Amino acid sequence: MDEWIENIVELESNIESYPNPGIKVFQYGTSGIRYNSEHLDHVLHRMGLLVALRSIHLKSAAVGLMITASHNPQDDNGIKLIDPLGEMLDSSWEVYATKLANAPNNQDVCAMLINIAYENNIDKKYIPRVYIGRDTRNSGKRLLDAVLCGVNAFNSNVEDFGIITTPMLHFFVRCYNTNGLYGQPSEHSYHTKLTNSFKTLRKMCLDLKNYSPVIEFDGANGVGALKMKDAIIHLEETLVINMHNDDIMNTEKLNYKCGADFVKSNQCPPTGMTIKPHSKYVSVDGDADRIVYSFVDENNKFYLLDGDRIATLVAGYIKDLFIASGLDVNVGLVQTAYSNGNSTKYVTDKLKVPVACVPTGVKYLHHKANDYDVGIYFEANGHGTILFKDAIRELIRNQCSIEVDEAKSLALKKLICIMDMTNETVGDAYSDMLIVESVLCERGWSISDWYKTYSDLPNRLKQVTVKDRNTFETGDAERICLKPLGLQEKIDSIVLKYSMGRSFVRPSGTEDVVRIYAEADTQINADKLAVEVATAVYDIADGVGKKPE
Repeated sequence: MDEWIENIVELESNIESYPNPGIKVFQYGTSGIRYNSEHLDHVLHRMGLLVALRSIHLKSAAVGLMITASHNPQDDNGIKLIDPLGEMLDSSWEVYATKLANAPNNQDVCAMLINIAYENNIDKKYIPRVYIGRDTRNSGKRLLDAVLCGVNAFNSNVEDFGIITTPMLHFFVRCYNTNGLYGQPSEHSYHTKLTNSFKTLRKMCLDLKNYSPVIEFDGANGVGALKMKDAIIHLEETLVINMHNDDIMNTEKLNYKCGADFVKSNQCPPTGMTIKPHSKYVSVDGDADRIVYSFVDENNKFYLLDGDRIATLVAGYIKDLFIASGLDVNVGLVQTAYSNGNSTKYVTDKLKVPVACVPTGVKYLHHKANDYDVGIYFEANGHGTILFKDAIRELIRNQCSIEVDEAKSLALKKLICIMDMTNETVGDAYSDMLIVESVLCERGWSISDWYKTYSDLPNRLKQVTVKDRNTFETGDAERICLKPLGLQEKIDSIVLKYSMGRSFVRPSGTEDVVRIYAEADTQINADKLAVEVATAVYDIADGVGKKPE
């Protein structure tokens, strides 16, 4: 390890250029690190060092670094690190990321890098390969410079893809590390793979019935809007996409009263567009890895079709295709505690698809989905995808090449189209939109037909800023609060007051806030329940700022 010590000591001047001001303790969580962009330069620089070391450890496999704060406000930014198959960073390296981000001085950073190399027995001979992308935030270019300073300290092979969606970068990383079997690491390959399979399946749909291909697209004034304009060219009018909230030049508008998170959290239409009864509204978030649908009726009543709705739509369709194909395949759905209680009941009782519940966070859902032959996961916030085991993917393609009856052959061809339009690396708003539109077209459903499949329990999301989120500990897939002591008992007593009441709390992985979910028999009761539980959190856990109301 002497050569590592010598090499990293030589990096001291590089590390000194981005000192830690010591104003914030960072924690690398499920969504990476996010904070006000003015205080992230040293964090991004150190993540550049870490991601290069990660690639060396993986023998020059391409790894990814995305500069984004997703659905956060414009003034924030952050970072997500991507492992070779397009998955989230290995959890053991999340610990390294947290320690590096908070190291007080350059000597500590050097010592940590040497320790990482030692603990993982990293061979210095490999040249790191790092793929980088960023969203549309003003701070992105400055933070990119910090990343490059860190990455290039290890003489890395760097590919800067510029402004792209987060799912695109996940896709590119996987493409490189599968030697092109998944596609080529380029925007053209991304669009053609997903869109061509969509257009092929669309040709198989002969009776549209109530389905309409017209979409009112809410781009959150972010990178999703920018890339949707590119996608429209590839779609060749199979969908009619009317663009809204696509002003990426005015970055103050990013995620402001629009986008998937705003629509989901506030349960109202996005601003920035004229809302017309029964039009189909599609909202994505600031880095385009989340998607939700919505509409209003003739009485201006709002209806949300979130990740739960997408999951049930997709699960039912895929199960029907496998039944039609004659293949015996284990299809399963993975949810979190945020999933609406009636969606779980619909999937288990009506669709007869097994459901697993895991803690909030893509890495937990993604991991559990791998337990099934075909695993479907969607968080209620609209982040999700479909995973096909390699053996199942091969089985479908092989079976399609064998002469079978017409109905089975058609089902197999449709399954291949669904596989090819799925970005299996991570939740992808564009890919998921294509899948949803395919299923709606196949079913011949309008958006209101889709909504009528089951009734959601009214629900409400709130959050409370606390002094220290680390005082919270949860269990049973985050459905119960173990710490602070006494809080769960208080929540239980509050829930008993409301018919069909359910509520849970969980700390954010990136900031000192606690998120509250509540559902009940009416919206008024769900709102009251959420406020009562939020007040209990505020009182017991050192709430900061204005008391919930």
